[in-house]
Amino acid sequence: MEWVVKVGGSLFGEYAVKLCESLVGRDVMVICGGGNLANLLRDYDREMEFSSTATHKSAILCMDILGILLADKIKGAEAFYSLKLAQKALNNGNLPILLPSQFLNQPDPLEHSWKVTSDSLSLYIAHHLKAKLLIATDVDGIYTREPSHDGAELIKSISAKKLLNFGETSVDEILGELLLQFKSDCYIVNGKHPERVISVIEGRNAECTLIGGI
Repeated sequence: MEWVVKVGGSLFGEYAVKLCESLVGRDVMVICGGGNLANLLRDYDREMEFSSTATHKSAILCMDILGILLADKIKGAEAFYSLKLAQKALNNGNLPILLPSQFLNQPDPLEHSWKVTSDSLSLYIAHHLKAKLLIATDVDGIYTREPSHDGAELIKSISAKKLLNFGETSVDEILGELLLQFKSDCYIVNGKHPERVISVIEGRNAECTLIGGI
């Protein structure tokens, strides 16, 4: 498959549904973020201090849950634990939504901490598939400062190396390191505008941020 599109939990539900409806029939596999389920898990962890492995695996299960729910709302979408079955569905013109818990248990080579979220997990899977990664979220990309602050400007392109010391952004802390390790690029796009996602997939200009690890 050509693309892995990570649909951020911030887009769940109607924005995520509309975006995925626009992806049916394209050479794309979707992975869902954990959304508010994972955020609730963070709150529980702050209160009860679970082990890093327990919270890591539980957060991945949140991705599974939202993937199952998302597939239920989209005609032509199916949820799979298996990459092989996901590829078969794609070949048949359907939109596969990967439930990543089983694949990432074989074993999961990434750090077990809150620094690793569905962003880095999706990059790891995209790298395994030799696919391009697009992260769809609820902002236009990476900004010079917090988007809500005066003077914030969208960064059209940034190197993964520079991202390492950039501070808090719309992606997780480990993504830049993995992009450098895998020599990969990824796009950050506002999924509330499906036409922007489609433009990137089709190789046309769109408002977004390209993070370059090559």
